[in-house]
Amino acid sequence: MEKEKQLHFQIHRTSRLIKRYIDNTHTKAYIDNMTGNHGYILGFVYENRDRDIFQRDIEKEFNLRGSTVTNMLNLMEKNGLIERKSVDGDRRLKKIVLTENACEIQQHVLSDIERLEKTITKGIGKKDIEVFFSVLDKINSNIKEESGHD
Repeated sequence: MEKEKQLHFQIHRTSRLIKRYIDNTHTKAYIDNMTGNHGYILGFVYENRDRDIFQRDIEKEFNLRGSTVTNMLNLMEKNGLIERKSVDGDRRLKKIVLTENACEIQQHVLSDIERLEKTITKGIGKKDIEVFFSVLDKINSNIKEESGHD
């Protein structure tokens, strides 16, 4: 089967295009070594700032391995985006808290996300987007079922 006709190849290709787009956004000017994944994590913690967020929450939300999240959080902490704070009752457990700088950056990230959404949905009707999400949900479900992962 030709690569151009393989769904997994096209998904991977599109994912890389989106990653490059994100890595070249306006927000990149605000911090060195910030990746698109950092922006997603920033957004997740920002949107859930009314509750405690822990590394395991990020792993589950983004379906990432613990070591991957540890490395990303270490870099984000080094770059002054997050702090890890102890929780009363269990000093080993550290909640993820955004710094003031990260909250400011998040405003730029939200603008970048809005522009990305407009870019990738340009010329695509609401019904087609609904079908796309339905198909994507089924693909994710098939992979999780086959691999035994949640």
